[in-house]
Amino acid sequence: MTLDEARPGQKCSIVDMFAEGVLGQRLLDMGFVQGTQIEVVRNAPLVDPVEIRMKGYLLTLRHNEARFVEVVLS
Repeated sequence: MTLDEARPGQKCSIVDMFAEGVLGQRLLDMGFVQGTQIEVVRNAPLVDPVEIRMKGYLLTLRHNEARFVEVVLS
């Protein structure tokens, strides 16, 4: 499953990240690496954003960015 499909309150960990180029580097810089634990705080169903908590901070992503992050529920 990808991060944009996760529901609020779910906890998951990153399995892989498929983004390349500038977006891929930006996600890596923000800490999207394999094994990172994530909790979904909010996920707007139709319009952006997805709000997550990881590594002690809150972060928001657009749905089209969150689609590049593969996660597994934990």
